[in-house]
Amino acid sequence: MYAEAVSSALVFAGSPLDRAGLRRRDAAWIAAQLEREESRFLPFWRLNVLVRAEKPELAWATSAIRAAQEPRTGPVLLGVRDGVAHFAVDLSPLEDPVGELGLAGVAQFLELRAAAATLPAGDAAIAAQGRQMLDWHARHRFCAVCGRSTQAKEAGYMRECDECDAQHFPRTDPVVIMLVESGEKCLLGRQAAWPTQMYSALAGFVEAGESIEEAVRREVHEEAGIAVGEVRYFASQPWPFPSSLMIGCIAHAESSEVTVDKVELQDARWFTRAEILRSLAQPGAGGVLVPPPLAIAHHLIRFWAES
Repeated sequence: MYAEAVSSALVFAGSPLDRAGLRRRDAAWIAAQLEREESRFLPFWRLNVLVRAEKPELAWATSAIRAAQEPRTGPVLLGVRDGVAHFAVDLSPLEDPVGELGLAGVAQFLELRAAAATLPAGDAAIAAQGRQMLDWHARHRFCAVCGRSTQAKEAGYMRECDECDAQHFPRTDPVVIMLVESGEKCLLGRQAAWPTQMYSALAGFVEAGESIEEAVRREVHEEAGIAVGEVRYFASQPWPFPSSLMIGCIAHAESSEVTVDKVELQDARWFTRAEILRSLAQPGAGGVLVPPPLAIAHHLIRFWAES
């Protein structure tokens, strides 16, 4: 039951907006929505999202906010809900956005991971979409083919080169994240920069010409020296830091001796089910601290421990 319910519980997934993909090429419709009084605009400042001060929810603005937006990006259509278009806008050119917009005591710009800890699930998903799209625009202002400048098109879902007409589209980087199991034990690793005692599921980017299963087996063997056989899909989570899709899997180990790649990890070792259950009940108990529910790693670990 936990595995069936986890997709709806994952932070950054489950946006309530209809992405309205068929509308993105309708320039007249987009122009009309940008001028509508009812349309809503979600401000970002240097990838931090605007959140209301008095309660944990996104702080939406009217079209007047566009006067302060980054001109090279333009509004990005996030979707439509109840007939109302929702856009993301980048206010990064402002030096003091809260002060310049008169938002002191009304709203504040927060780093998305911090904001997501209290935002409703739907709000966190909307903010994740906006952050990822605006970050992509900031990184792709020049053509990868000829080096000339590009312009935002199709409501922010394409950039076109001014010189060679090459079209560039937002990218998502697939990452496998896997809980390796062997009987009553699971394999977790840690990086040196993490908080003391924190261990998590192993993870790595899917390489060109590689399946999800192949990526799981390769990454586990490279990072911990463990051979993996069966790989089962669990769930996926958008991770907009900057543009990943975390593909959660359960992997069955076919060997047990751990050989840690010290370039990738500080440590990796086996933990018993009892140790993990103690840690879930009391964070840090049993010498291990697992990631918080914000991350799909938490749900992978909990699912295995409670199965």
